[in-house]
Amino acid sequence: MFKDRAGRKIIVTGHYGSGKTEFSVSLAMLLASGAAGAAGKLAVVDLDIVNPYFRSRECRDILAKAGVAVYGSAFEYEATVEIPALGADVRAPLEDPDCRVIVDAGGNDSGALVLNQFHKYFTGNDTTVLAIVNFNRPGTGNIESAIGHISAIEAITGLEVSGIVNNSHLLRETSADTIVRGHDLCAILCEKTGKHLWCDCYPDGIVDPAGLSGLSDNLLPLGLYLRPTWLDK
Repeated sequence: MFKDRAGRKIIVTGHYGSGKTEFSVSLAMLLASGAAGAAGKLAVVDLDIVNPYFRSRECRDILAKAGVAVYGSAFEYEATVEIPALGADVRAPLEDPDCRVIVDAGGNDSGALVLNQFHKYFTGNDTTVLAIVNFNRPGTGNIESAIGHISAIEAITGLEVSGIVNNSHLLRETSADTIVRGHDLCAILCEKTGKHLWCDCYPDGIVDPAGLSGLSDNLLPLGLYLRPTWLDK
């Protein structure tokens, strides 16, 4: 069960375009549905104040309807301009021992730098740091660059990435073979770094999970909550 594979606080890091925000929202929705066991209190903390695109707080309404609280920007909605300011209530779910928290960190090491001001909340054994890897993206196109990317995040935050998430995809051109290739590369990455493969992701409605049987004991469907249709035209 996904709820048993991580601590109360799950930090999601990754390269720009790796799909870390889609992963964060999809994991929150999965946990909220009860499909991964009793949900309890859930929250998403959006610390991505660097990238103005594809932020988990854009799914505030969807998450709220599922019972997931969203924390992040000082402004509930940014209708005209992106202002890089965090709300004063961001610490609330981190301090609540009964709340499972998914922290959507900014992309790359520069985005992850924001984590440092909350470092005291992430020093215990109830924190799990995940790195989302897409081997079809520039910057993490091979084992060496993926290791360099993860090492940079660890160096700038002082946090250790423990789990690797295979999110290798080609948008709507993703096939089962795309995911299998990513899985195999992630296995090598884990062997070289001593980390573990936390799960394999697949785009729900695009790839049939039946074609991934035996690949992993943990497959996570991505709901494509953040992708505007005009990007597929």
